[in-house]
Amino acid sequence: MNTIKLAILDMNNGHPNQGMRCLRDIANEYTDQLQWDEFNVRVDNVVPSLDYDIFICSGGPGNPLEGNGDWDVKFYDLLDRAWDHNKTSASRKKYFFFICHSFQMACNHFELGDIVRRKSTSFGVYPVHKTAAGKKDPILAGLPDPYYAVDSRDWQLIQPNLKVFKEHGATILSLEKIRTHVELERAIMAVRFSEEFVGTQFHPEADPIGMREHFKKEENRKTVIRNFSKRKYTNMMTHLEDPDKIALTHRFIIPHFIESALENLVPVGAVAS
Repeated sequence: MNTIKLAILDMNNGHPNQGMRCLRDIANEYTDQLQWDEFNVRVDNVVPSLDYDIFICSGGPGNPLEGNGDWDVKFYDLLDRAWDHNKTSASRKKYFFFICHSFQMACNHFELGDIVRRKSTSFGVYPVHKTAAGKKDPILAGLPDPYYAVDSRDWQLIQPNLKVFKEHGATILSLEKIRTHVELERAIMAVRFSEEFVGTQFHPEADPIGMREHFKKEENRKTVIRNFSKRKYTNMMTHLEDPDKIALTHRFIIPHFIESALENLVPVGAVAS
């Protein structure tokens, strides 16, 4: 059987970040079952071909509604070709996971709702609530309700177009934390676009150990306190220490996605070569 291939799409536009390290670490856990490669989409204006089977698209900075007319066009074309392939192919589907920036891009492309700028940046570790569909979805299996996730975004998906959701067979899996003191619509935090396409508006790849070491560094600590507050920094570091919060989300969501894809790509009894 042909080797199963995973593509990691770096959407960070050259900005240093912890997310790509986390995604590489996760991919390396499956090297006995697949081959993986990395593509610097926004820097090199390149996307992988449909020769790959599994695609993980990272978060990134900036306005998800804007591109340079090159990499963004190629990215949307890749989504369309993979979506069409899955509709016409009886086997060997293409599996996509979207994170934060790429999630917002995909939701806008498929017209699932409004992508709008937040009134203020959401940054830290927050509870995320499962919907009825989310409680049944295998991607969130093993997580409590609410579960906790790393959030870092200036944009958000709101006002779901339920007609389009129904046409695509898409479902909302999770919603933003409940804020009784704020009269703002709760953002949609996770969506299953189809059996093969799924994504989150938060960062499920976040590794608590790596993040803790990153934010312990004096320059990073000062940046968070300056941009947000000392209380925000202290709360985030406390949550990162809790084994029932970020560690669970890191351990379950993307690994569940990869393992589910592998199960469907490798027939029962077959061995990936």
